[in-house]
Amino acid sequence: MNLRQLEMRLERLQGFERPTARLEQYQTPAPVAARLLHHAAMQGTIEGRRVCDLGCGTGILACGAALLGASAVTGVDIDPAAVDIARQNAEMLGVTVDFIVADIRSPDVDWAALACDTVVMNPPFGAQKAHADRPFIDRALELGQMIYGIFNEGSSPFVAAYTEGRATIEEVIRCAFPLRRTFAHHRKERVDITVEVIRLRRI
Repeated sequence: MNLRQLEMRLERLQGFERPTARLEQYQTPAPVAARLLHHAAMQGTIEGRRVCDLGCGTGILACGAALLGASAVTGVDIDPAAVDIARQNAEMLGVTVDFIVADIRSPDVDWAALACDTVVMNPPFGAQKAHADRPFIDRALELGQMIYGIFNEGSSPFVAAYTEGRATIEEVIRCAFPLRRTFAHHRKERVDITVEVIRLRRI
């Protein structure tokens, strides 16, 4: 499946019905999700691999990984309503994804059972709560060998410092992220921001 085909499939997916600002529930745009996943697939880290999507939301990254031939995909999110939509999206695409409702910070989850080859994620940018991305980075490094995450532009120095001794940044890809009007405090219908897709390898 080429990049454009993947993007077209992901564009069909349903987004959040009632997004929550506290959880920074912005829908990951299909072009960004497709670019991350296709790039990871070209590096051999999706097909035939165990993939985990942390903070999966409505499942766009998890479903895309399944479309690209991952051997097993797990999506984890704290919001039951988002997970319900994610399950519907997987069913619509005809892919198998194991979705779990859980807080990625919870000590009550058997995280060892979710160990994987590759983690994909679009963690909170920290607009509502400072450092909201840190627990996602920590859990990703616990679970996977390779991590692909979407971060605010300019985040790579922080990510490098935060993961020093635990991981190395192997690549940073900058791309446009069209942010559509989602919450009441948004004044414009769409704002294009730049994000960094950061590829980390656990040491």
